[in-house]
Amino acid sequence: MGLLLICLAAIAWGTTGTTSVLIAQQVTVSPLIVGLWRIVFALPVFWLWYGYGRRTTVVSTDAFTLGNRLKLLAMGLCMAGYQVFYFAAVPYAGVAMTAMVAICSSPMIIALLAVIFLKEKLHRNRMIALALGVTGTILLIAQPDALQVQGSQFLLGVTLALGAAVSYAGYAIMAKSLVGRMDAIAIATYSFTVAALVLTPTLVQQPALTVWFRALPFLLYLGIITSGIAYGIYMLGIRHTSATAAGIAVLLEPLTASLLGIFAFKEPIAWSSTLGALLLIAGILYAQKSDAKE
Repeated sequence: MGLLLICLAAIAWGTTGTTSVLIAQQVTVSPLIVGLWRIVFALPVFWLWYGYGRRTTVVSTDAFTLGNRLKLLAMGLCMAGYQVFYFAAVPYAGVAMTAMVAICSSPMIIALLAVIFLKEKLHRNRMIALALGVTGTILLIAQPDALQVQGSQFLLGVTLALGAAVSYAGYAIMAKSLVGRMDAIAIATYSFTVAALVLTPTLVQQPALTVWFRALPFLLYLGIITSGIAYGIYMLGIRHTSATAAGIAVLLEPLTASLLGIFAFKEPIAWSSTLGALLLIAGILYAQKSDAKE
């Protein structure tokens, strides 16, 4: 069930690309502003969800130790950092390369950090699942035409994309370390609140309200569905799933985005993408099998 919740969250995240295209068709707005409002509109979902949980269950105040508070602060910085690094990488490395580097490297970084900080075992089955998932995602995303890049600043773009991957991996590892000691929704609530505060200075790029309102329905979708609900069920799911398996399951995000591109925008599909999708699904199933044996 834990892995299923994470898969559902990843599917929701996979719709963000399509939603961003729809926003771009309505209004010209900085991606960082989109990231800020996505987080801001998620906050009411988290606070209401957390408030309901406090009324129906007893929440221990012992969970809010100094160490846990510092982790929540660091998680907020990671979430904000992911937005900054990812969108900063796109002008230098391109959309496809940024996505490939950020998305494909994050499960490997998570697996390494899980061994170091969570004492998870990177046994043979997990390594096979990781290899299948990452290879499948590379085949799914890496289209020759889309990966053509120009300019000497390409390395900077790749470095920024790796920064996004490290930021996401840091968030995932700290979330996994906290869910056994704190309420899962409380973790998301406080970390997203910190992220919103950190990204507030990007409001200097905010367009005029008359323009912004045209994008409001899509921003609400990004905030409520792909952030509030998706990260909420992700936090609930990671309680019962290893960090490595969760990192592999999140690779469903690019698969969802690719399927939306095929069916919604009539994009062609290459044989390599089909093979990549099959390998990705095999990796997720293998990860589930590996976790079930523990």
